[in-house]
Amino acid sequence: MQSRTPARRTGRPRSAAADAAILAATREALVELGWSRLTLSDVAIRAGVAKTTLYRRWAGKNELVVDAVAELFDELRVPDRGSLAADIEGVVLQFAAILARPEARSGLMAVVAEATRDEALRERIRASIVDRQKHLVLAGRARAQARGELPAETDTGRTARAADLIFDMVAGAVVHRTLVSAEPADEEWVHGFTRVLLSGLAAAGSA
Repeated sequence: MQSRTPARRTGRPRSAAADAAILAATREALVELGWSRLTLSDVAIRAGVAKTTLYRRWAGKNELVVDAVAELFDELRVPDRGSLAADIEGVVLQFAAILARPEARSGLMAVVAEATRDEALRERIRASIVDRQKHLVLAGRARAQARGELPAETDTGRTARAADLIFDMVAGAVVHRTLVSAEPADEEWVHGFTRVLLSGLAAAGSA
Protein backbone atom coordinates (compact mmCIF):
# COMPACT_ATOMS: atom_id res chain seq x y z
CA MET A 1 0.00 0.00 0.00
CA GLN A 2 1.28 3.46 -0.89
CA SER A 3 2.24 5.69 2.01
CA ARG A 4 1.23 9.33 2.27
CA THR A 5 4.78 10.10 3.43
CA PRO A 6 7.34 8.21 1.33
CA ALA A 7 10.88 7.49 2.47
CA ARG A 8 13.26 10.45 2.29
CA ARG A 9 15.18 10.70 -0.97
CA THR A 10 18.15 12.72 -2.02
CA GLY A 11 17.47 15.78 -4.13
CA ARG A 12 14.65 18.25 -3.95
CA PRO A 13 12.42 17.77 -0.86
CA ARG A 14 8.72 17.09 -1.18
CA SER A 15 6.64 20.27 -1.13
CA ALA A 16 3.69 20.51 1.26
CA ALA A 17 2.32 23.34 -0.88
CA ALA A 18 2.41 21.12 -3.98
CA ASP A 19 0.64 18.33 -2.08
CA ALA A 20 -2.10 20.73 -0.97
CA ALA A 21 -2.49 22.11 -4.50
CA ILE A 22 -2.73 18.60 -5.98
CA LEU A 23 -5.37 17.43 -3.49
CA ALA A 24 -7.40 20.61 -3.96
CA ALA A 25 -7.17 20.24 -7.74
CA THR A 26 -8.32 16.63 -7.47
CA ARG A 27 -11.43 17.67 -5.57
CA GLU A 28 -12.12 20.46 -8.06
CA ALA A 29 -11.79 18.01 -10.97
CA LEU A 30 -14.11 15.53 -9.27
CA VAL A 31 -16.85 18.15 -9.10
CA GLU A 32 -16.40 19.41 -12.66
CA LEU A 33 -15.54 16.19 -14.50
CA GLY A 34 -16.78 13.34 -12.34
CA TRP A 35 -14.89 10.18 -11.52
CA SER A 36 -14.88 8.60 -14.97
CA ARG A 37 -13.43 11.64 -16.79
CA LEU A 38 -10.91 12.66 -14.12
CA THR A 39 -7.29 12.05 -15.16
CA LEU A 40 -3.95 12.69 -13.50
CA SER A 41 -3.00 14.89 -16.44
CA ASP A 42 -5.95 17.16 -15.78
CA VAL A 43 -5.13 17.30 -12.06
CA ALA A 44 -1.51 18.18 -12.82
CA ILE A 45 -2.57 21.07 -15.07
CA ARG A 46 -5.00 22.41 -12.47
CA ALA A 47 -2.42 22.12 -9.69
CA GLY A 48 0.34 23.69 -11.80
CA VAL A 49 2.72 20.75 -11.39
CA ALA A 50 4.33 18.21 -13.67
CA LYS A 51 2.52 14.91 -14.14
CA THR A 52 5.64 13.13 -12.89
CA THR A 53 5.20 14.98 -9.59
CA LEU A 54 1.88 13.20 -9.10
CA TYR A 55 3.31 9.78 -9.93
CA ARG A 56 6.11 10.27 -7.42
CA ARG A 57 3.45 10.66 -4.74
CA TRP A 58 0.52 8.48 -5.86
CA ALA A 59 0.42 5.26 -7.85
CA GLY A 60 -2.76 6.20 -9.66
CA LYS A 61 -6.16 7.86 -9.61
CA ASN A 62 -7.65 5.62 -6.92
CA GLU A 63 -4.99 6.45 -4.35
CA LEU A 64 -5.03 10.14 -5.22
CA VAL A 65 -8.80 10.45 -4.79
CA VAL A 66 -8.74 8.58 -1.46
CA ASP A 67 -6.20 11.03 -0.09
CA ALA A 68 -8.08 14.04 -1.49
CA VAL A 69 -11.27 12.89 0.23
CA ALA A 70 -9.43 11.91 3.43
CA GLU A 71 -8.16 15.47 3.76
CA LEU A 72 -11.77 16.68 3.98
CA PHE A 73 -12.51 14.38 6.90
CA ASP A 74 -9.44 15.69 8.70
CA GLU A 75 -11.51 18.84 9.24
CA LEU A 76 -13.70 16.96 11.75
CA ARG A 77 -13.42 18.00 15.39
CA VAL A 78 -15.25 16.94 18.55
CA PRO A 79 -16.80 20.19 19.79
CA ASP A 80 -17.07 20.85 23.53
CA ARG A 81 -20.75 21.74 23.78
CA GLY A 82 -21.18 20.85 27.44
CA SER A 83 -22.67 17.35 27.25
CA LEU A 84 -22.07 14.04 25.49
CA ALA A 85 -25.33 14.35 23.57
CA ALA A 86 -24.52 17.84 22.33
CA ASP A 87 -20.95 16.83 21.44
CA ILE A 88 -22.20 13.88 19.39
CA GLU A 89 -24.74 16.04 17.59
CA GLY A 90 -22.02 18.58 16.80
CA VAL A 91 -19.62 16.10 15.22
CA VAL A 92 -22.39 14.25 13.35
CA LEU A 93 -23.62 17.52 11.85
CA GLN A 94 -20.04 18.29 10.74
CA PHE A 95 -19.74 14.82 9.19
CA ALA A 96 -23.05 15.20 7.35
CA ALA A 97 -22.00 18.63 6.07
CA ILE A 98 -18.79 17.19 4.63
CA LEU A 99 -20.67 14.35 2.94
CA ALA A 100 -23.03 16.90 1.41
CA ARG A 101 -20.13 18.50 -0.46
CA PRO A 102 -20.07 17.29 -4.09
CA GLU A 103 -16.35 16.48 -4.03
CA ALA A 104 -16.73 14.30 -0.91
CA ARG A 105 -19.86 12.57 -2.16
CA SER A 106 -18.58 11.75 -5.64
CA GLY A 107 -15.08 10.85 -4.49
CA LEU A 108 -16.13 8.59 -1.63
CA MET A 109 -18.76 6.71 -3.60
CA ALA A 110 -16.33 6.20 -6.50
CA VAL A 111 -13.46 4.79 -4.44
CA VAL A 112 -15.77 2.58 -2.38
CA ALA A 113 -17.15 1.13 -5.62
CA GLU A 114 -13.63 0.57 -6.96
CA ALA A 115 -12.58 -1.01 -3.66
CA THR A 116 -15.01 -3.90 -4.15
CA ARG A 117 -12.47 -5.25 -6.66
CA ASP A 118 -9.27 -3.96 -5.07
CA GLU A 119 -8.11 -5.17 -1.65
CA ALA A 120 -5.18 -2.72 -1.57
CA LEU A 121 -7.59 0.15 -2.16
CA ARG A 122 -9.85 -1.08 0.66
CA GLU A 123 -6.83 -1.05 2.95
CA ARG A 124 -5.97 2.48 1.89
CA ILE A 125 -9.53 3.69 2.58
CA ARG A 126 -9.42 2.01 5.98
CA ALA A 127 -6.07 3.53 6.91
CA SER A 128 -6.53 6.99 5.39
CA ILE A 129 -10.16 7.64 6.30
CA VAL A 130 -11.59 5.16 8.79
CA ASP A 131 -8.71 4.51 11.18
CA ARG A 132 -7.54 8.11 10.99
CA GLN A 133 -10.87 9.39 12.34
CA LYS A 134 -11.43 6.91 15.18
CA HIS A 135 -9.60 9.28 17.53
CA LEU A 136 -12.82 11.34 17.48
CA VAL A 137 -14.68 8.56 19.30
CA LEU A 138 -11.90 8.12 21.85
CA ALA A 139 -11.73 11.87 22.49
CA GLY A 140 -15.50 12.11 22.92
CA ARG A 141 -15.60 9.14 25.30
CA ALA A 142 -12.73 10.51 27.38
CA ARG A 143 -14.43 13.88 27.74
CA ALA A 144 -17.75 12.24 28.71
CA GLN A 145 -15.97 10.07 31.28
CA ALA A 146 -14.28 13.16 32.76
CA ARG A 147 -17.73 14.74 33.11
CA GLY A 148 -19.09 11.59 34.75
CA GLU A 149 -21.51 10.91 31.90
CA LEU A 150 -19.92 7.55 31.08
CA PRO A 151 -18.22 5.10 33.45
CA ALA A 152 -14.44 4.90 33.40
CA GLU A 153 -13.03 2.03 31.34
CA THR A 154 -9.78 0.31 32.33
CA ASP A 155 -9.89 -2.55 29.83
CA THR A 156 -8.02 -1.15 26.80
CA GLY A 157 -9.14 -3.99 24.56
CA ARG A 158 -12.78 -3.37 25.42
CA THR A 159 -12.29 0.36 24.89
CA ALA A 160 -10.88 -0.24 21.41
CA ARG A 161 -13.71 -2.61 20.48
CA ALA A 162 -16.31 -0.15 21.74
CA ALA A 163 -14.68 2.69 19.79
CA ASP A 164 -14.80 0.58 16.61
CA LEU A 165 -18.48 -0.20 17.16
CA ILE A 166 -19.46 3.40 17.91
CA PHE A 167 -17.55 4.66 14.88
CA ASP A 168 -19.22 2.07 12.65
CA MET A 169 -22.67 2.99 13.95
CA VAL A 170 -22.18 6.72 13.47
CA ALA A 171 -20.40 6.53 10.11
CA GLY A 172 -22.71 3.83 8.78
CA ALA A 173 -25.87 5.68 9.73
CA VAL A 174 -24.77 9.04 8.34
CA VAL A 175 -23.34 7.61 5.11
CA HIS A 176 -26.51 5.59 4.53
CA ARG A 177 -28.73 8.56 5.28
CA THR A 178 -26.91 11.04 3.06
CA LEU A 179 -25.45 8.93 0.24
CA VAL A 180 -27.71 5.88 -0.05
CA SER A 181 -31.13 7.20 1.00
CA ALA A 182 -30.26 10.73 -0.19
CA GLU A 183 -32.11 12.20 2.77
CA PRO A 184 -30.92 15.20 4.80
CA ALA A 185 -29.07 14.57 8.04
CA ASP A 186 -30.55 17.72 9.53
CA GLU A 187 -30.73 18.74 13.17
CA GLU A 188 -33.99 16.88 13.76
CA TRP A 189 -32.61 13.63 12.35
CA VAL A 190 -29.30 14.04 14.17
CA HIS A 191 -31.10 14.68 17.46
CA GLY A 192 -33.16 11.50 17.09
CA PHE A 193 -30.14 9.46 16.04
CA THR A 194 -28.17 10.71 19.05
CA ARG A 195 -30.96 9.69 21.45
CA VAL A 196 -30.93 6.16 20.03
CA LEU A 197 -27.14 5.96 20.14
CA LEU A 198 -26.97 7.17 23.75
CA SER A 199 -29.60 4.67 24.88
CA GLY A 200 -27.36 1.93 23.52
CA LEU A 201 -24.28 3.36 25.24
CA ALA A 202 -26.15 3.53 28.54
CA ALA A 203 -27.23 -0.09 28.19
CA ALA A 204 -23.68 -1.17 27.34
CA GLY A 205 -22.28 0.68 30.32
CA SER A 206 -24.65 -1.05 32.73
CA ALA A 207 -24.04 -4.53 31.26
